[in-house]
Amino acid sequence: MPSANPAARTATPPLEAPAGGGLLEGYRPQPGVHDEMLLPGGALRPHWRTFGSFLAQCGPEDIQARAAAIQRLLRDHGVTYNVYDDALGTSRPWSLDVLPFLLGEDEWLHVSAGLDQRSRLLNAILADLYGPQTLIQAGLLPPRILHANPGFLRPAAGITPPGGRWLSHLACDLVRGADGRWLVLTDRAERPAGHGYTLENRVILSNVFPEEFNASRVRRLAAHFDSQREMLQSLAPKTRHGRAGILMLTPGPRHETYYEHAFLARHLGFPLVEGADLTTRDRALYLKTLEGLHRVDVMVRHVDDRWCDPLELRAESLIGVAGLVEAWRNGSVALANGLGAGIVETPALHPFLPGICRHLLGQELLLPCVPTWWCGQQRELELLLAEPSRWVVKPAFTRGARDPVFLADLDSEQRERQLESIRAAPHEWVAQEVLPLSTTPAWTGSRMEARPLVWRAFAIARGEGFETMPGGLARVSPEPGRWLITLRSGGISKDTWVISSGAHPHAPQAPAREAAAIRPARPPSGVPSRAADHLFWFGRYAERLEQTVRLLRTLLQRLAGERSELERHELSGCAGLLHSLGMHPEGQPLHDHLQTLVQDAKHPGAIPELAARLHFNAAAARDRLSDDTWRLVNRIERDARLPAGPFQPGEAQAMLDTLILDLAAISGMQQENMTRGHGWRFLEIGRRIERAAALSTLISAATCAAASDDSILPPLLEICDSSMTYRRLHFARPALIPVLDLLLLNDINPRSLAHQLAILGRQTAQLPLALQGDTAASARRQADSLLSDLSALSLDALARAPGTVTEAVPAFCASFTAGLEKLSDLITEHYFSHAAARNGRREG
Repeated sequence: MPSANPAARTATPPLEAPAGGGLLEGYRPQPGVHDEMLLPGGALRPHWRTFGSFLAQCGPEDIQARAAAIQRLLRDHGVTYNVYDDALGTSRPWSLDVLPFLLGEDEWLHVSAGLDQRSRLLNAILADLYGPQTLIQAGLLPPRILHANPGFLRPAAGITPPGGRWLSHLACDLVRGADGRWLVLTDRAERPAGHGYTLENRVILSNVFPEEFNASRVRRLAAHFDSQREMLQSLAPKTRHGRAGILMLTPGPRHETYYEHAFLARHLGFPLVEGADLTTRDRALYLKTLEGLHRVDVMVRHVDDRWCDPLELRAESLIGVAGLVEAWRNGSVALANGLGAGIVETPALHPFLPGICRHLLGQELLLPCVPTWWCGQQRELELLLAEPSRWVVKPAFTRGARDPVFLADLDSEQRERQLESIRAAPHEWVAQEVLPLSTTPAWTGSRMEARPLVWRAFAIARGEGFETMPGGLARVSPEPGRWLITLRSGGISKDTWVISSGAHPHAPQAPAREAAAIRPARPPSGVPSRAADHLFWFGRYAERLEQTVRLLRTLLQRLAGERSELERHELSGCAGLLHSLGMHPEGQPLHDHLQTLVQDAKHPGAIPELAARLHFNAAAARDRLSDDTWRLVNRIERDARLPAGPFQPGEAQAMLDTLILDLAAISGMQQENMTRGHGWRFLEIGRRIERAAALSTLISAATCAAASDDSILPPLLEICDSSMTYRRLHFARPALIPVLDLLLLNDINPRSLAHQLAILGRQTAQLPLALQGDTAASARRQADSLLSDLSALSLDALARAPGTVTEAVPAFCASFTAGLEKLSDLITEHYFSHAAARNGRREG
């Protein structure tokens, strides 16, 4: 990571405050350091004048209100950056500063030219190192930099990627040198991350500063992502005809940048898949969908090189695809980026790049690197050992394994231990001079403060060259004295505004596009079985959560306030119902267990636990859900939490009321906004199976209770959201047989068993043809059998035989529930072969 001048950490007189008022008046750049907003005399840099004039008229309250709006939008969008060893785990929120990082167009054009050259250079280096290795033979690169690098994949040697391109996109972390020039700190070529976060930052900040954004003439990002989509389409093998099958490979929802994977997949319109969704046949890659195998032509991978193929790379990998290397070697699939591209990420390569650039491209290197010495050479090692306090050292080949070490910051014993480890394996270390970092304004919550900056710029292949994004992902230190600027260590992201020098932001001319067919000959992709599995369980958990919320709300309403004799009977009946359903252990006080069910995130079946399961399944199929649906899922997880402390029934009831509305909104989104494909169908089937099973179990317990006290019937109707329907049909107090008729057989009641089975029958009849026998027919027959059993139930006959209702109905419900689980198992076994049903719930 970037290094900083220790001298800059000492107390020195600040520069004069910039001219102007408002927030500018209190801003103090660090002396002797390049400031991105102010010139050395304190005046605004030209590209800051428009936005700076806005800041000069702003008070802290205005900026703080906009910062609060950013936090709300990040929360609603569910933007996270997962850190495995972080206390917040996989729910660590993304951090975005309210103030953008501004860059002049002239500087951006210089960096753009440099990134174009650097991308072509690294691509040529990869082609040589995995091919003839002339750079080593000519003495331009020491052999140990290649052969000691764990990123060098020997199975990739001799492979020529489709189109001859190893890199289709590249990211570079840039810092300013002491002279103000941009220098490359690190290259990200294996799986460059940050595109999606950059776009999310832009969406949010342009909404928070709409007028200022337009007035500043900021270059837009849309054209860059259009180019990215077209670039991926162009990578498809030329021997393939028709629409290219393009997808994105992710390690899964627990990966640190999974949010970005799903966001990019939705924005670009490509499926997001995991290794289990893919297979190889005849040296080609296929997506396993509900309709069968779909050929894959291009794959953007967010999985590290070594985990991509358990056959030829890491045998223990569970997130890769067996045979992927061979399919790539065969040229039947293009990978972005190519496997093995990570070898050019080593900073040990930096000292040799100027000479290699002259040799391969016949040009001088336009974007120099941060001055770096590879300790595998004797002279450089001796230089480091002679004056250790001058250097910051970092591993040469294991990116992210440990933080850079500022030798001047260590005591004598620590320094000696560090130097000893370098002497033992000098080729595994690089040394960099300690440099000052430029600073840019960051918002502290009450004022602007100068913070060290790193800017990640992105380039994608375009024709014979590379196109640079007019923006990027900037990061600043969370504290003035902290010089390690990584997202893992708490770095704060910034939106990067490239300020156009013309009257209007310049956008590159979009290439002519072929006219799209009104309807494609085939869908661009099928639904992977894994995605259908998660959507199925998303439906089930949404319904399970709603049923639990309605049950607890009905009980809490009878706990609150002054209760009549009838309400006390109903409360007793609700408590008995809770016990019959296995939700209230024997001997535990009701009040205490209610607190557990409402507050305990680790208790199976509790509100927060069910909300977390719903969130997990939604996250795993996130590219299939709209932004609005995802906001509702995030809202449910937030609304399902009560603050710690004594249990307050009133607070709990308010929370349950809110969750009912949230879940109704989810259901509305599903019915009104989701395309009627197989993904929607499995979600609908999961929801109907769960509602029918919960209703059957509830009716069974309530019927048994009604044998001695029919005061359970009003709460039962309330739980099933059928009280109003009953009152309109029967102008009388609820009685057992009419209630059972409404909840079991009345198909105009959307909460009845008959209604659920009617929907299940329609949806199972449209299940995709399976490769394993007559799966769809089996599921349809099972749904028809359940409907036949329900139709054969004669409540009139049972009513004429006193005492039989309370025995026959529970027996019927038990058989019916078993039949529903059989239907669920049929669907699971044939369509979600990698998932196993465990007592009616998927273990997440």
